[in-house]
This record gives sequence, C-alpha cells and structure tokens, in this order.
Amino acid sequence: MTSRNPRDSRLRLVSPRTLAAAPRAAVNQRRRPAPRPPEGTPPPVELARMARAVLADAATVARWADTALRPGREGADADGKGTLSDATAERAAAELGLTPDQVRHDWDTARLAGLVEVHGDSARPGWRLRAWHRDDSAVLRGWVALFDAWSIAHPEPADLEPAAVAEVVSAMPQVLSFLQLSAGPVPVEQLLDLLEQRVIELRTERCEIPYGPQPEPSTEPGAEDTPLAPLTPLLEWSLRALASVGALTYGDAQATLTPLGSWAVWVKLEQICVAAQSPAGNIEVAAEDMLRGCAQLRPNAARAEYRAWLAARPVGAAVTELIDAARGEDALIRGLAFEALRVVGAPAEPDVRTVVDETPLRPYALLWLAEHDGADPEDAHEVLTREEATWLWVDTAAAVADHGEAPLLVRHLESAVQATVPALLDEVRAVGHPRTVQVLVALAAAHPDPALAKAVRRAAFQVHTGGS
Repeated sequence: MTSRNPRDSRLRLVSPRTLAAAPRAAVNQRRRPAPRPPEGTPPPVELARMARAVLADAATVARWADTALRPGREGADADGKGTLSDATAERAAAELGLTPDQVRHDWDTARLAGLVEVHGDSARPGWRLRAWHRDDSAVLRGWVALFDAWSIAHPEPADLEPAAVAEVVSAMPQVLSFLQLSAGPVPVEQLLDLLEQRVIELRTERCEIPYGPQPEPSTEPGAEDTPLAPLTPLLEWSLRALASVGALTYGDAQATLTPLGSWAVWVKLEQICVAAQSPAGNIEVAAEDMLRGCAQLRPNAARAEYRAWLAARPVGAAVTELIDAARGEDALIRGLAFEALRVVGAPAEPDVRTVVDETPLRPYALLWLAEHDGADPEDAHEVLTREEATWLWVDTAAAVADHGEAPLLVRHLESAVQATVPALLDEVRAVGHPRTVQVLVALAAAHPDPALAKAVRRAAFQVHTGGS
C-alpha cells in the first residue's frame, strides 16, 4: 500500500474474517482501580450539560426532522443520501426561525454526533437523540464523535494543500495532548513549534526524503523561520475547527482547552495507556463486561472464559444477554458476542436465526449459521453478499478505530474483498454504515501514504456531505 496514485493501489485479496478472529485490539486486560480524571475536571453530569449546550441546535433540527419528515407526513419524501434538499432546509428554517445555511450546518452536526443516522438514501433519528434527556453518557459519546470529526465539521479552506492538511490532522492529537497537560492558555507560537516538530516526525517515519537536487540553505536573515510559514494557516484552521465543536477557545494569539476538550483528550490518553481488567471475576458480571474482560485473551483462554460464564447461568438467558450485548454500539463487543455464541453451539441457533434480518447483526449471524451448518470457517465468508461483507469490514474497522492502534487499522485494509482502494471506498460509501465517516477519518489519519490518505479523507467528506 505504498502507491502514490490511489487509482493504482491494489488490495491483497484475503478471506474476510470475523472481528473476533482478527488481531485483538490493543487493550491490556488487567484489573486496576478506575482511573480518575485530572483534578478540576467537572463531574459527568456537568460535562453532559456542556455537551448538550454545544449540540443543542443540532438536536433541535434532528427533532424537527423526526417530527416533520416522519414517513406518512406531507412533504416527508427522502431527499437522497441523507442530506436535506433546498426545499426541506427552507421549510425547517421557516419553522425554526433559522436561515437555511444554519439548518444545513446543524443537520451536518447532528449526523456527525450520531443524533441522526444515515442508512442508504434515508436518515432516521439516532439512539442518542432518543436518549438525549435521560442518558448523560449517550450525550457525551455524541459530542466525542463530533470532536473526533472536527476536520469534517469545519472543512479546510480550498486554498490549503490537501497533503499538508492530512499531515496536520495526523499531528493534532499531540498538540491537543500538550494543551491538556498545560491546563491553561498556550501561545499559538508555541503550538506552531510543536506542530512543526510533529509534522517532521511524521515525514521521518515515512522515510520521506525529497527527490532530486535540493537548494542550498539560505543565509538570509529570518530564513530559519520559513519552514513554519506554510503551517501557520493550517494551525489557524485547526484551532478554529476545534473551537467550532467546543473543544477549545481560540483568541488573542493563544488557545485553551475547554473542560469538555480537556476531558475528551484525557479519556483518549487513558484509552491508550490504561491497563484494563483481567478475566478474574468475569464469570459473575454481565455479558458486555465479560466480553470486555476477554478482549485481550488468546482464543483458547477466551473460550474457556466463555464456557465458565455460560455454565453459571441458564443457556437461554445467556444467549439473550449475549445477543443484546451484540446489539450495542461497540463493534468489538459485537464480534466477541458471536464468538461466545459459537461456544454455545446448537442451543443458540434459534436465537441467532431471529437476528438475521437486523442489519448490524446480519453478517455475523450468517457467518455463525454457515459455520454451524458445517462450513469451513475460512470459507464461511462466501455466504455473504458483497454488500454484507463490506458492512462487516466497516464494522470491524470501527472496532479497530475505537480500541486498536493505527497500524492495525492500516493492516485491516488487507481484509477487504475489493481489489483496489477506489473500489473499496465506492462500496463503503454505498453500504450506509452509520460509522462510515468516523472510520474513514481514522483510516486517513492513520495511513502513511499521503495520496491514499487524501483519497480516503475525500471519501469521508463526500459521505458526510452526501456528495459524489
């Protein structure tokens, strides 16, 4: 995957594997006390209040769409690709007292935050909108999803070099970590120095050496500052974009993380550094907690843990609990739940058959049934249609993006059924997985090839905007 021309990028064809058969996410399952956020971090209820304030306009537009565009209502025809038509935007603007541009912006924010989910050519309210008033964690997850997609929520100006934009997007996590550790205002000049260092590191990691004769170093006064100049507008755009999603404040030549932004960066650092729980004690916990406790175990050890957990409860109740866990938002848990159902065997078959028509569970259920009916696990993927295999690829990528490391996400490209990156992107865009944008954003940030990362990032933007 080193071609600089995405149209020629070939994918090695390998049999798609279920999530649980893929390399485990980088999560160390050792028990330790729950980590505490830095001193001064507001409690979750206060953070959720802040997140609701940031997403309030988006939630208003999402609720309006839920009421006004529900099937059977007059003027509720699909606008195509989950976007708002001009007529619908103008109608919403008139009823909500906004401008059409504000409506479109709030609609896009609602999509990125999961308040609206796009499925094929239609959009529907997301579970986070349903849980808006009763579930603080759902609201915070929605805001974190918007925070993760800051570069799409506030697209870069057209005059910026796409390859440089991709580098800066990849470098910003280190800048945000520095802001979080600083716990106060940081001069933009200092952030610019840090950004330049990180971009140089990224280029060094790619072994990017300029080709051909290079000009002699300039001895003119101030020449040593020239490498910083191209990054100045990129840093300014990044800070304004992060400010637009409520992650920081930016003004007077300095930037400061908001409490929400500081908390989100801390959470992401914890996800990288935290040692998670060991399997000890998993037998007595709920299915989802048990599956998380087994995530880093080797297959044989995990199966032993599944057997012990299953032996401690009636099989019918255990199967129901595993399937309910699979219906959750976390794709890692979904894949592990079906691995546990493989241990259950024949008693789980009726319940597995009942979820075949549920889109998020269908690929997993079909693979489970094929293996149960005697198919070789390496050949079971043949029961999936191209669309189902692509959905599973995106779902697995979402799990890797949430729990794994960047190299693992890049290697996940090899498991796609498509022969080229452009073909993969076209089919990923068409399949309508609700995590498509976040997956493509993460893959673009992780991939070392600037040309390929640019193509993936463009695809993410097109999915977000409903463009082609």
